[in-house]
Amino acid sequence: MKSRDRLLFPASLVLFFFFACQGEKDEPYIRPNILFAIADDASFPHMGAYGTDWVQTPAFDRVAKEGILFTRAYTPNAKCSPSRSIIITGRNSWQLEEAANHIPHFPEKFLSHVEVLGNFGYHTGYTGKGWAPGNPGELDGKRRELTGIAYNELTTEPPSSKISKIDYSANFEMFLDAREEGQPFYFWYGGYEPHRAYEYETGKVLGGKHVDMIDEVPPFWPDNDTVRNDMLDYAYEIEYFDRHLQRILAVLEERGELDNTVVVVTSDNGMPFPRVKGQGYEYSHHLPLAIMWPKGIKNPGRVIDDFISFADFSPTFLELAEIDQEASGMASITGRSLSDIFFTEQSGKIDPRRNAVLIGKERHDVGRPNDEGYPIRGIVTEDYIYLHNFETDRWPAGNPETGYLNTDGSPTKTVILNGRSDADTKHYWEMAFGKRPAEELYARAKDPACMQNLAIHPEYQSVKENLKDQLFERLREEDDPRMFGQGDLFDAYEYAEPNTADFYNRFMKGEQINTGWVNPTDFEKDFKE
Repeated sequence: MKSRDRLLFPASLVLFFFFACQGEKDEPYIRPNILFAIADDASFPHMGAYGTDWVQTPAFDRVAKEGILFTRAYTPNAKCSPSRSIIITGRNSWQLEEAANHIPHFPEKFLSHVEVLGNFGYHTGYTGKGWAPGNPGELDGKRRELTGIAYNELTTEPPSSKISKIDYSANFEMFLDAREEGQPFYFWYGGYEPHRAYEYETGKVLGGKHVDMIDEVPPFWPDNDTVRNDMLDYAYEIEYFDRHLQRILAVLEERGELDNTVVVVTSDNGMPFPRVKGQGYEYSHHLPLAIMWPKGIKNPGRVIDDFISFADFSPTFLELAEIDQEASGMASITGRSLSDIFFTEQSGKIDPRRNAVLIGKERHDVGRPNDEGYPIRGIVTEDYIYLHNFETDRWPAGNPETGYLNTDGSPTKTVILNGRSDADTKHYWEMAFGKRPAEELYARAKDPACMQNLAIHPEYQSVKENLKDQLFERLREEDDPRMFGQGDLFDAYEYAEPNTADFYNRFMKGEQINTGWVNPTDFEKDFKE
C-alpha cells in the first residue's frame, strides 16, 4: 500500500483535533460502541432514503437522516463470503489468498477487525449470519470468531416460512446483558434477509404490496407480473431486516447507548436475481450505506457522493477505537478511514482521492469443469464501469448443464430460462447467462443497468484503454496475482465444504448432490449453443 493511503496521524491525534475544534477538548474521548448491520443480498437503491417507495425502511431512513447517506458505496466482490472477508480485513479480495473465493478456508495470516477489537477491550458478538459461508479456521487451538461470539439462541415465529427464525433484536439484548459495565461493544447484526429463497407473493399477501407499485423493472429482465412479484417478495424481506434494526435502535435508545454508538447499515452484495448477485455490474456491487453516530458525526443529514469501498470499514473502526494498525496486527490494510467524512460539515464530494473503486471476482459457486471460477477485474468511476474478463470461454454464471449455479433459483430466473428459445426474449438469457467478451465498458451515469457495451465502439477506445491502465496499475500496486501470471492459484484453493469438492465431475456422473439454492428446472442437460 502506498504511504498516501495510510493515516497521516495516529488515531488518537485525529480524534483529539476533532473534539478540540468543537470546543470540547476538556471532554475525554470515550471509545464508541459499533453496531454493524448488514443485510444479505440487497442492492442500491432499494432503501426508502434513496427514494424507492416500494420498499419501506424507516430504520435505515432514520440512520440516514440522523447521520450520513452514502450514494456511492461498493463492495469489491459481489458474493457473500468474499465481500465479508473484505469488510473484516480492510483488504481487497485479490489480496486475501483463499478468501478471494466463496466458501473458502479463511487464511490464518489475516486478522479480522472484530478479533482485534476484542483483543483491545471490546465486547464482541454477532447474531444471524456472520462471516459465511466457509471455514474460519483456528488460532491457538480455538475456532476463530471472525465476527465475535454467536448470539443465535433466541428464536421467534417468522411471518414467512422462508424467513429466519432467529430473533435478531432479542439476541442483541442478550449480548448487551452479557458485557461488563462500561465496556464498549462491537455487534454484527447479520440478517439472513433478503437472501433466497422467498415464499412467493409474500410481498403481496403479507406486505400489502401491488405489482404496480414498482416504477421500473430493470431492463435486463422481462417486465411481467411474475418478475414484479419476485421483486416485491425481495422488498418484503428487506423490510423484515429493517424492522429488527428498528427494534435494535430502540433498545440502544432505551439504555442510553445510542448517542455514542456508530451505527452502520449496509448489505454484502447485490440482490439475488439474474445478472446481479455474483456478477460484475452496477446492480451487483453498488450497495446501500447509511452511518449515524450522534456524538461524533458533524452536521447530520448530509448526503455523500464520494466512492466508498467496503475495505474502508476496518480502518474506520480501528481508528475510532484508538487502535494503531501496526500494533493491532492489521498494518497491511488497503482501505482508508471514513473519519474525514464524519468530521466535516460538507456534503457532496469530500475527498478527491475517492474518485473510483476497484471491483472483481474469482471463484464463486461450483458448476464449471474442474469447478473453475470466472475471474473479473474492474474499475468504477463517476462516468464509467470498465470490466476485464480473463476467461471468456467459461460461462459467467456457471454451466447450463449444472444449473447456472452462480445465480440463485428464483421465479425471475425461471422466466428467463423458459424464454431462451424465443426470439423475442432470448436477449434476457444472453445478458444473464451468455458468454461475454474480454472487455466491457458502460456509461455508468447514463446506463446504470449496463446495457450497452461501449468497448466495441472506436470512439471509446481511448476511454477504455485509460481505465484499463488505471485498473491494472492499481492491481499491480496491490500485488494481485493475476497481474503477475499467477491467477490460476485461485482455482487451486480447496473449497471448505465437502460437498463442493470435485462437484462438476461428480454431478456429471449422476451423483445426487444438494443444490438447494437453485430450482430443478434450472438444469439444461441438452443445452446447445
